[in-house]
Amino acid sequence: MKIYHKSIMVDKVLEFLNIQPGKIFVDCTLGEGGHSFEILKACKGKCTVIGIDADPEIIEVARERLKDYPNFIAVNRRFSDLNEILRELKIEKVDGFLFDLGISSYHLDRPDRGFSFRFDAPLDMRMDRNGELTAEYVVNRYSKKDLERILREYGEEPFAKRIANSIIKNRPIKTTKELVEVISKVYPRKYKNSRIHFATRTFMAIRIEVNRELQELQKALLKSLDFLNQGGRIVVITFHSLEDRIVKRFFKENEGKGLKILTKKPLYPNEEEIFENPRARSAKLRAAEKE
Repeated sequence: MKIYHKSIMVDKVLEFLNIQPGKIFVDCTLGEGGHSFEILKACKGKCTVIGIDADPEIIEVARERLKDYPNFIAVNRRFSDLNEILRELKIEKVDGFLFDLGISSYHLDRPDRGFSFRFDAPLDMRMDRNGELTAEYVVNRYSKKDLERILREYGEEPFAKRIANSIIKNRPIKTTKELVEVISKVYPRKYKNSRIHFATRTFMAIRIEVNRELQELQKALLKSLDFLNQGGRIVVITFHSLEDRIVKRFFKENEGKGLKILTKKPLYPNEEEIFENPRARSAKLRAAEKE
């Protein structure tokens, strides 16, 4: 029996999506299908779930996991295309959108994908391997100014300038191990023993740039409003302050314009979830309803 990654904050997701038979839900970040599985189980298979993921490999994992649910539809596309996806499926209105953002354990634990500094692998970091932009291109072709910008903006890296300089000086850089060594050369020793690995912010920033994660989120949130039924919900789990800021601002800007915020403050995973999955520590859940 295959062991799947355990999705986080499942009870809160089900509660805020208001799962009921006959409703239509869109899991915009399908992954291994964990949340989609829980939604279908909660409605006893009598609701429709459309799962979207840009990675054709992981979507096959979800298809196999959910093969016993005929009301599950898997779509291999970017979630920013959700308007086109729903029109192609002839779906006019949706009762709930779920976004579980960030990088999945499936990707982090696959050495060949180049997302993690725990393994020595080619610099890739593409969720969709058909995408043209790779981490190797960013590291070896971006200007010093652009490298510093993404490290500062997306990684919130305090030593962005010195890391960008080190990357420029040590090109070409082909693997994750080489990139870690380049960062290590200039990272202050006293910060290397902190709980967060010194390469974490740099890897995250490059990954966000490669996959245009923040731009994708902004587009998808805006499009989701057009398809949301009255009483329909948007539930978003973020793992990064920039993602959370985008969601918070989007909800606030549309509050009173047809959207009611259900979570005045973000909700967090419980201690048991964090113990089982330390990566869940930074998760925040926000939800809103269409009035």
